[in-house]
Amino acid sequence: MNDRLDLNELHWMLAITQSIDVGVVVLDRHYCVQVWNNFMENRSGVLPSEAAGQSFFKLFPEINEQWFSKKIENVVTLGTPAFTIWEQRPYLMRFKNYQPITGQEDFMYQNTTLFPLRSTNSEISHICLVIYDVTDVATNRHQLQAANAQLQKLSSTDHLTGLYNRGHWEEAVKREYARHSRYASNASLVMIDIDHFKRVNDTYGHQAGDAVIRRVAEVIRRHARDTDVVGRYGGEEFAVLLPDTDKEGARVFSERLRQAIEAEVVEHEGQRIRCTISLGVADLSQPLEGYESLIERADQALYDSKENGRNQVSVRG
Repeated sequence: MNDRLDLNELHWMLAITQSIDVGVVVLDRHYCVQVWNNFMENRSGVLPSEAAGQSFFKLFPEINEQWFSKKIENVVTLGTPAFTIWEQRPYLMRFKNYQPITGQEDFMYQNTTLFPLRSTNSEISHICLVIYDVTDVATNRHQLQAANAQLQKLSSTDHLTGLYNRGHWEEAVKREYARHSRYASNASLVMIDIDHFKRVNDTYGHQAGDAVIRRVAEVIRRHARDTDVVGRYGGEEFAVLLPDTDKEGARVFSERLRQAIEAEVVEHEGQRIRCTISLGVADLSQPLEGYESLIERADQALYDSKENGRNQVSVRG
C-alpha cells in the first residue's frame, strides 16, 4: 500500500512538473540533462527524448561554461540554492520572446533558481534549475525607466531649443562653484545675448524669431564640448558653463562662437536673416561670495559688450 502511494505521489509530481509554467531542468554532476519539462521543450524546440543525457552546454552554447560551472559547484559545496536575476544577467538561455504583449523584446528575460537535490544517502548528485519568464516585469521596468528619463529631460530642458533650462544650468554652476571651493578648480561662465533681437521679431515675426533662437542654440551646441553645460537663460539669452577652463580659454571659445554666428544665415519663409551676438565671460579665478557672483560677473561682462557696440566678447576679471 505504501509503495503504491509513493508511486502515485511520484506520478503527481511529474505531472505538476510538466504542466507548470516555469522551466524545470535536472542536471547530473556531469552537466547532462536528466529532466526536461514541457516549458523547456516549447521554448527550445528540443524534445525531452532529444535532451535526455545531452550536455547542457551543448544544448545552450551561449552559456558561459566557466561561470555556470562555478555557480553549480558553489551550490554543491554549500548545499544551498543560488540565483540569477535578469537585472544582472538578462537570461541564462537565450529563448525567443513569443508573448504578444511584450513582443517588442527580442528575447525572454529570465530569473533562475539553482538548488541541490540530495539522494537517499544525502549526497548531492543532481542540480535542479527552475527558469522563470520575467519578460513582463523587465519590459514594464524598461518602460518606466524610459518614461522617467523623458520626464527628467522635459523638466530640465527648454522646449524651444532643447538646451538645458535656467534651473538646470544654474544648478550646474552651483555644483561647479562647490567643486572650486573644495579643490580650487577653475571654470568659466559665458553669457550670450542675440543683438537687436526685438528688431528681428518686429521685422520678420515671432516665428522667425524662434527660428533664429533655435539656430543660435544649434551653433552653440556644436561648439561646446561634451563636458560643457549649455543652457537658455531666457528670451534671447544663453549661458555656457565651461568646466576646467580659465577666462582666456573661454574668451577664445566665445570669439569662435561669435564669428560662427555672424556667418550664419537663417532662411525663414523666403527671408534670409542674419544676426550677431554679444558675449560676456567670467571665471572663478577671482574671489567670489558664491556661485551667484559668477553669474553676476559674467552678466556684467555681457553688459560691457552691449554698451560698447555689440557683436563682441568682453571679459571680467
